[in-house]
Amino acid sequence: MLGAAMLMVALPAGAQAQARPAAAKPAATAAPAVLVLGDSLSAEYGIARGTGWVSLLQDRLHKERLDYSVVNASISGETTSGGKTRLPDLLARHKPAVVVVELGANDALRGLSLQATETNLRGMLTAARQAGAGVVLVGMRIPPNYGPDYTERFFALYGKLAGEYRVNLVPFFLDKVIARPEWFQDDRIHPTSAAQATLLDNVWPQLQPLLKSPAKKR
Repeated sequence: MLGAAMLMVALPAGAQAQARPAAAKPAATAAPAVLVLGDSLSAEYGIARGTGWVSLLQDRLHKERLDYSVVNASISGETTSGGKTRLPDLLARHKPAVVVVELGANDALRGLSLQATETNLRGMLTAARQAGAGVVLVGMRIPPNYGPDYTERFFALYGKLAGEYRVNLVPFFLDKVIARPEWFQDDRIHPTSAAQATLLDNVWPQLQPLLKSPAKKR
C-alpha cells in the first residue's frame, strides 16, 4: 500500500498540464492570514473545489471563533524551488500570521538533490520567520525508489529543520490516510474528499497553538 499511495504528489504529465493553481486571494478583511504553501495534496487536485483540507480549515477556524482568513497558495506539482521563489511575494501581499509549508515530496520523487531541497526549505523557513510568521512544517514519506538511505534522509530532513528553526512539525501528512486505500482516487496517488478531514486533523494540533483567540489578540 505504501509504495502505491506514496506516489502522491508527482502528477502524470497529462494531469500536470490540466492542473491549475488554487487561487491565492488576498484577505478580504483585516483578519490575519494563514498561508498554506503546498503541492497537489493541498491544491484540491482531483476533488471538488471547496472540499480540500485547506477549505475545511477555514470552516474549522470559523467554528472555533478564530478570526483568521486562509490563503491557499498551493500548486499541483510544486517543488521546494518553486515555493521558495514564490514565497517572498506571498509574504509581502498577505502578511500572514502563520505559514504552513507542505512541500518537498515532488523533489524526492524526482530524485532531486537532498541538499537542494534542504537549502530551499531553509530559505522558506527563514523568510517566514523574518516576516514575523509562525510556521508549521509538514513532513512527508516517500517510497524507496532511490534506495533506503535517500528515503530515510529525506524523511529525517523535516525533523532536523523543525528542531533547528524551532517550528511546529507535522511528522507525516498522510498519517491515518495511507492505510485506507478507499480514500485514494483512481490514480492511487491523491486522497479523495473523504480523506480531507483526516488531513486537517493531522495538521491542526501543530497549527492551533499558533493561533490566538479573539480575547488574546491585541
